[in-house]
Amino acid sequence: MSGAPAILVRGLRKSYDGNEAVRGIDFDVLPGEVFGLLGPNGAGKTTTVEILEGYRQRDAGEVRVLGVDPWRSDGSHRERIGVVLQHSELPPALSVREVHRMFAGYYLHPRDIDEVIELVGLADKTEERVKTLSGGQKRRLDLGVALVGDPELVFLDEPTTGFDPAARRTAWDLVRSLRSLGKTIVLTTHYLDEAQQLADRVAVIREGSLVRIGTPSELIGATPKVEIRYRAHGREMVVTTGEPTRVLAELTSRAIAEGRELEALEVRRPTLEDVYLELVDGDE
Repeated sequence: MSGAPAILVRGLRKSYDGNEAVRGIDFDVLPGEVFGLLGPNGAGKTTTVEILEGYRQRDAGEVRVLGVDPWRSDGSHRERIGVVLQHSELPPALSVREVHRMFAGYYLHPRDIDEVIELVGLADKTEERVKTLSGGQKRRLDLGVALVGDPELVFLDEPTTGFDPAARRTAWDLVRSLRSLGKTIVLTTHYLDEAQQLADRVAVIREGSLVRIGTPSELIGATPKVEIRYRAHGREMVVTTGEPTRVLAELTSRAIAEGRELEALEVRRPTLEDVYLELVDGDE
């Protein structure tokens, strides 16, 4: 991941009826990176993504997507971008192959249709009509439509909503395969474990402002709290500390001196979800 940013955002602002939805945010997305954009409903992430996709005009700030202002871009720029919307409606009477063929016709240099269908895991559904597909299969079809133009940059808006756990893991493998092909991916998701598994870096937006950006490990490492749980005299004990080594040494030394075990001992470090909830619920 090197060179000029695939996405550059500086001082981005957008208001609706006097209410500022995006309040001067700055960030970059590097080429070949999976970048997670996180935030609660109403935080401004959807507005931000729509501006990046070129669907919505900004009020102020600088935005460059693949080196171009997305609001003023032409068709050649749009051919380099794929978008998976959170909700879409494809022609129900068309087959999986027909849908891919239709969208491939919009591009000068589309990817091989059968290759895309195989990539998104619909090879056994090629001749099935859209109306017969399950919810998870339709999301795979949405992704195939986004990839058929062989884009450099892919926006994934809640790509695994409605998936069962097995289907989510399969979708994660697909995102990883896209990254291995050198694609740049902007991912919005409400599943924090998904962001932790897939994203190289994440940005957390709250009330239109960017409150934290970094790798998942950096965000997690910035929170020193560790939970130590164990059972004593039939009760569950919980100790929250920023010095787990010292506390564990004290607990184990005491247990050894008393000739007993620390039952159900568990050391729990924070997850990205824990950090996220602190960021969006806190006073920062």
